[in-house]
Order: sequence, then structure tokens, then C-alpha cells
Amino acid sequence: MISQIFILSSKGDHLIYKDFRGEVGKDAVTVFYEKVTALTGDQPPVVMSHKELHFVHIRQGGLYWVVTTTADSSPFTLVEFLNRLTTLIKDYCGSLSEKSVRMNFALIYELLDEVVDNGYIQTTSTDILKNFIQTEAVTSKPFSLFDLSNVGLFGAETQQSKVAPSAAAARPIMSSRGDQGGKSEIFVDVVERMSVVIGSNGVLMKVDVEGQIRVKCYMPSCLEMRIGLNEEFSIGKSQLRGYGAAVRVDECSFHQAVKLDEFDQHRILKVCPSQGEHVVMQYLLSDELPSAPPFRLFPTIERDNGGRLLMYLKLRCDLPPKSSAINVSVTVPVPKGSLSLSQELSSPDQKAELRAETRAVHWDIPRFPGGAQLSALFKLEVPGLSSASMMEVGPVGLSFELPKYTCTGLQIRFLRLTPVQAGSSQRWVRYVTHSDSYTIRI
Repeated sequence: MISQIFILSSKGDHLIYKDFRGEVGKDAVTVFYEKVTALTGDQPPVVMSHKELHFVHIRQGGLYWVVTTTADSSPFTLVEFLNRLTTLIKDYCGSLSEKSVRMNFALIYELLDEVVDNGYIQTTSTDILKNFIQTEAVTSKPFSLFDLSNVGLFGAETQQSKVAPSAAAARPIMSSRGDQGGKSEIFVDVVERMSVVIGSNGVLMKVDVEGQIRVKCYMPSCLEMRIGLNEEFSIGKSQLRGYGAAVRVDECSFHQAVKLDEFDQHRILKVCPSQGEHVVMQYLLSDELPSAPPFRLFPTIERDNGGRLLMYLKLRCDLPPKSSAINVSVTVPVPKGSLSLSQELSSPDQKAELRAETRAVHWDIPRFPGGAQLSALFKLEVPGLSSASMMEVGPVGLSFELPKYTCTGLQIRFLRLTPVQAGSSQRWVRYVTHSDSYTIRI
């Protein structure tokens, strides 16, 4: 049973507040934010309590999505509800951000009225709710090639051209009046997140790749969609198959609506997608990669004659030559008391700074072509620099995005719709890999 639902910005601003049962005062919002910001660490616990009130929250789109309850409700049920609620609001508003929530507060309140009744969850189905929701979504300005501030997962500025992410993929799924307001399109996204630990000797110590195949459908009617995966795709080492390079994962799960009668023989997923965004398949690969990790670091740490700390970093991108990484950020922890930083970078589009609050040097690279090698020389003033304090350097952390690339090698062979959609229907397949945690010991 849900007492309240509220949405907060990262700064604690009240964006949405809905009280269903009148059991708890509005000061619960302040109590929650004080508790979540008082905790140390990047990930506060999902479930927290204050007296007899329980808070369950998730972070999506840089926002806190929170439910409160005074009953002994299952936290797993409430977490699942919040995840479905964010998906539902993304379907109707087009994106999850503080701006979209502020612009569509009336629509979100209408959705909450239909989704929850007196604290009891009714439905989170986009198909069912579209018959009752009357408020129109308000969308932000369209993408401009002269403003790259909103470039997201699938778009970046390159030296040759400026590539925009599809504006269609960020629009609302449907107009509440039943008008599609655009083309009949379907997007299939293969999204992977990798966690890697590389030893000081360059040996890969740990790797985990979590992947998803997401379908976002704007079509009013599609009886069946067939998604063809690599013929060499195998689950577990005992099922290696095909004649090409093996594409292997350790674990795999499917949405309950996916039909698997052609999967064992032909690696084809069949699903009847409804309007909205759905995860049709999730998979996991552990302990090894089919190719080299995307980045290799060659560090040199020493002290110069003036007593300054010298860090010479050579970073190599081991992606194929036609691929590239974007939004690369290198974080190097440095000794306590580091005062100032001087730098020599290998290209003018890079930047670096010493951030006292994180006690680390941050080196940012907007675009890193595959096969390239970049270098940086950092000189730090550290009072009382000793051999012991030099041991405080590292480990190095990287964050990045790899558009049009998957670490597992998973590819979509074909995407077929039945019946064939007439008119301007379009199908799109996109790939991206993110760094969840990429650590290199030095």
C-alpha cells in the first residue's frame, strides 16, 4: 500500500507530490532528502526508514523517484512499480529529465490518478491508460546542430560532421488524442554496460558485461516482429555453434511476451510489441571478452628534481579503426594536499583540471578514434611529497561511451514486421556500450 509518491530533483526541489491516504505529512519529502544526502557514498540504500515511515526510491534521469508506505509492503514490489512508472512517464513525456517533468506536471498528475487509487496500484500499462489520459504532452525544442548540449547516448560531434541522435526516439509514444504526431517507427537498441578491472601489469583481472535489447515502438498496430540475432550466438560455453566467430554470453533472459520457438534453431526472437518501450532480452557475459578491452593505459609516476609529482600517461584506444569513443573521462586520484596542476596535453580539444573535492585529476577527451594513442603530462605541487604519498596515486578510473559498438559482438541480423507496414513506417537498429566501472591499477 502506497501512502505518497513524490519526485525530487538532484538538488531536492519538489517537482511532483501526491498524497493518496493522508497518513503522513508533507514534511516526509524534507525528511527523505535530508536522509539521502546525509549518507556517504554514491549509492544510498534503496529502502530507508524514519520512525514508522518507510521510503523506497530509485534514481532515473537524474531525479529521485520515491514512494512512502507505513505498511509492511514488499520493497521489491515497490521498486518494480517505480521502474514501471518511470517507463510509463517516459512513454508519455518522451524523456526523463527535470525539464520534461516540469513541463508535463499536469500529465504526470493525471497518470498518477489512474495508476494508483487510494494507495493501491491499478495498472502501469501504456495500452490501457491511453484510453483514459486526456492531457497532451509538452515536448522541448527540437535538436539543433548549432546546440550540442543535448547530445545523448547515440550522438556526438565528430571532426568531420555533427551527428545528431534521432529526435524521433525522444518524442512521446503517442498523442493522448490518438494521433501519432509523426512517423510509424520502431527502434531496437542494443545497450551494453561494462565493468572492468585491469591490473598494473596490463592483465585483465575482471570483466562483466550486462546487455539489453530494448524495443521502442511508435506503431499503432504490429501483429508480430521478428528480431534475428547472430547465427553464432550461444549461451554458455557448452552451446558454441555456427561457423563464424562465436558470440557468447553466460546468462540470458527474455521478456515474458517473447516467443522462442525459432530461437534454438535460427536465433530469432518473436514478439508482438505494444506502443512504448520494452526490454525484450537481457544478457550477461563474465570473466572474458571476445576482443581486447577498449582502453590500455601506460603510466609513469615519478618525482622531479624540484620535488613535484610527475604523472606521464599514455592512453591507447584498442577499438577498430572505424570506431571511436566519445565523452571519455579519465580520473586519477592524487596525494592529499595537492595544491596546483600544470599540464601538457597532446591535442587542444582535451582539457584537465585538479578538483580538490574529489582529490583527483580529471582528464576529459571529447572524441577518441580507434587505434589512436593520446598522452598527457601532469605536474603537481604536493607539499612534503614522499614515497609513501606517491603510493596514493591511482587507481585510474575511466568513463566513456562507444556508439555503434558492442563488446560482446551481438548484432541484429534483420528486423521484420508482420504484416508489412505500408506508408512511411521505418525501422532503426542502434548500438552503444557504456562504462559502468572501468578501473586500471597503476
